[in-house]
Amino acid sequence: MYDHVGIKVKDLKASVAFYRAVLEPLGFELASQYEGGAGFGPKGAPALWLAADGGKHSGVHIAFTARSRAAVDAFHAGGLEAHGKDNGAPGVRKDYSPTYYAAFLIDPDGNNVEAVCHK
Repeated sequence: MYDHVGIKVKDLKASVAFYRAVLEPLGFELASQYEGGAGFGPKGAPALWLAADGGKHSGVHIAFTARSRAAVDAFHAGGLEAHGKDNGAPGVRKDYSPTYYAAFLIDPDGNNVEAVCHK
């Protein structure tokens, strides 16, 4: 769980499309948008902030909580359709825990994003 995370992105439009595709299956939405930035999260409470910086960023890892394994699957499929790169197909990660079901993607800016369900 996190309060908020901010990442810098090269192409705000591409990043908004990617995060919309991967976060909607997890129950999150584009909650705020302004020139040069956007915020995703529950309605009225953005927690992931994207800020355009023209490519001067450093990569990060962000893990999002998923309510179900189906949501993890939809996160991964949506991300691939939105031009993300596979960084770990949906599945149980027994080395983390016997119930750690996750998928990993590389977003358009090279950040490693994950969805995890602990059921």
